[in-house]
Amino acid sequence: MKENTLTNMSYSWKSFFGNLRFGVKIFVIAIVLAIVLRVFLFASFKIPSGSMEPAIMTGDYIIVNKQIPGPRIVKNFFSLSNGEKPLIKRIKGYRTIKRNDVLVFNLPYQDGIQLNLNLYYAKRCVAIPGDTFYIDNGIYKVKNSTDRLGNYENQSAVSQREDSTFQPVIYNCFPIDPAYHWTIKHFGPLYVPKKGDTLLLDTFNIKVYQNPVSYETGKLITIENSHILLGDSIIDNYTFQLNYYFMAGDFVFDSRDSRYWGLLPEDHIVGKASVIWQSKDINTGKRRWERTLKTIK
Repeated sequence: MKENTLTNMSYSWKSFFGNLRFGVKIFVIAIVLAIVLRVFLFASFKIPSGSMEPAIMTGDYIIVNKQIPGPRIVKNFFSLSNGEKPLIKRIKGYRTIKRNDVLVFNLPYQDGIQLNLNLYYAKRCVAIPGDTFYIDNGIYKVKNSTDRLGNYENQSAVSQREDSTFQPVIYNCFPIDPAYHWTIKHFGPLYVPKKGDTLLLDTFNIKVYQNPVSYETGKLITIENSHILLGDSIIDNYTFQLNYYFMAGDFVFDSRDSRYWGLLPEDHIVGKASVIWQSKDINTGKRRWERTLKTIK
């Protein structure tokens, strides 16, 4: 009887450790799978403001598809704590960004362009690399394109309002310069650079391209005696290393977007906002079932 008891206890411990090993394996696999999905395929974000209404509302929880334009890999991830600039490598996705895609991206402008991996915005792409974007009496347009861009109803409302009814901080747009005087009603034309473009630069157009050039080179742009200085060198042209985009919120009356801070570098883009997976009213906390699993258009 004693031998049988010892044998049974031995099998019991073997069974216990076998189940424990199996459980640990399942746990590790689940963690790795979750990391792979988050890094390469999808991410979830909560929308804190109404700048993209009515397409996305405050309290919506959205799924972002990283396969458009492709997932980002931070090459120097373990050096970020030392204050180093993130070095981004993008893996090719299954398609490029199109006009009217709603994108989630890192806010680029804080004393020039910076890549803050902890600060996210959601806006609609209204101009892609190679486009010439402009606003004509409040209506968003791209040269040689008939696409209707962004929320046309809100743009029409802007076009019908008297200029004097807008606060100056809302009415006046990037680059906030008397030589341009671009506004939410009349903006551009602004060429959106694509990777490999070489643009001639002068003391006029450098005002809209100085932040992208400084971001790519890590050097300060200054103007002295009608010359453009990149660091200590005089330049009259520049070849862009990245693609750029023009982003706009659908609620055009209250959206801090490219009209106010300029062009978005491609390495700041997380992916395309695709689906609202759940939504809660921020005032009542009640679930908005009519928005659950709604495709973002």
